[in-house]
Amino acid sequence: MAIGDIIVGIDIGTSKVSLVIGEVNNFNQIEVIHTASCKCSGMKKGKIVDENEIAAVIKKLIKNAETEENLGINSAYATIPGKYVTIVQNSVTKEAKDKYAGISVKDVTSAILQVKDIDVPEGKQIIDIVENQFVLENGKIVQDPIGSLSSIFTLKAQVILAEKDYMRQIATIFRKADLDIDGLVPIALAQRSLALDSNELNDNVMLLDIGAGNTDIGVFEGSDFIYTNTIPLGGDNITHDIALVLNISEEEADKLKRQYGLALKSFIDNDNEILLTTYQEEGKKVIKSSELIEIMEARIEEIFALVNKDITVQGIKQKINNVILTGQGITNINKSDMAGKIILNIPVKIATGRMISNVRPEYRTAYALVRYIASRPFAKTVSSSIDTESNEGFIKNLIERVKEFFYS
Repeated sequence: MAIGDIIVGIDIGTSKVSLVIGEVNNFNQIEVIHTASCKCSGMKKGKIVDENEIAAVIKKLIKNAETEENLGINSAYATIPGKYVTIVQNSVTKEAKDKYAGISVKDVTSAILQVKDIDVPEGKQIIDIVENQFVLENGKIVQDPIGSLSSIFTLKAQVILAEKDYMRQIATIFRKADLDIDGLVPIALAQRSLALDSNELNDNVMLLDIGAGNTDIGVFEGSDFIYTNTIPLGGDNITHDIALVLNISEEEADKLKRQYGLALKSFIDNDNEILLTTYQEEGKKVIKSSELIEIMEARIEEIFALVNKDITVQGIKQKINNVILTGQGITNINKSDMAGKIILNIPVKIATGRMISNVRPEYRTAYALVRYIASRPFAKTVSSSIDTESNEGFIKNLIERVKEFFYS
């Protein structure tokens, strides 16, 4: 990345769309220059159900940002849920063109171009290459081999594929919002460096991002990104259950969830009485707090049970040493980590990554996206298109084009 690069990141969630704009400062760090979010119900259970609503919200957020920051924004990066992503592990071994001069930028570029040369399944498209590590001829593992005196080296990488149908929907949404697409990044991959601490970055972990309507799964074996998926349940489902079972409004259900947020009934200290103020039948209704928490416990148990089933079926559960929880749908509910540990039979903790406490929850995924893009080690350019005119119109064909920096 280069000083002054401006990166625009958009996260499309089930309850809102969030926008973060960051600029690379003189210390090669991301300086956030704009954040915003807006309610949106255009995505349900991980599926886009209203392209027009999402496009209108994005357009509104972009226009407000342009006005407030005096920018012209023509492109942006976006997140993609794990359910639309496939990860292919691949490696290539290359000879350095001049072993006496050391491994060059061209040598690395050539390796990256070659590692993406895989058989892409029908209906999928490459959206990213994640360069994990380079192994020199003496067996030494390095993150950046440029300049190393080694006649050969091996690049180990993940090739990230996305479903073309989802990509077409995103392309249509961005076109309607008058934006080009810079690239798509899996939610778990973006969140990794934000949610995990330094020890967890080298561990075999599962990152669970439990949002309003989705739970995104990301499994990392050390630095290798080995699996991602989406479970179509989240915090809103807990709220809906409370409203339905107690016959009260969604607003009161959400308020009670926040006030009495507890994942396990066994941890209740005082079983207080609760007067339901929006009870939708005649007369007043009073319940015990244990009744409320029992409803929450059932849904939280189901979320973790579905995650457990998924990673068991995939045959990767035994690889996971720790589970890290993040996301607004669960982290404000006490003992959610304990509930997860009981169901998964794996140690579970709330994310404590160094950066996570510095970012407001509603912007964390979009901010994580911007940080991920800025941190790409061999990027030729990462900047979104700012204050430039394009002769190619508002949208490039994402199916045929992947951002140049992925392979440059």
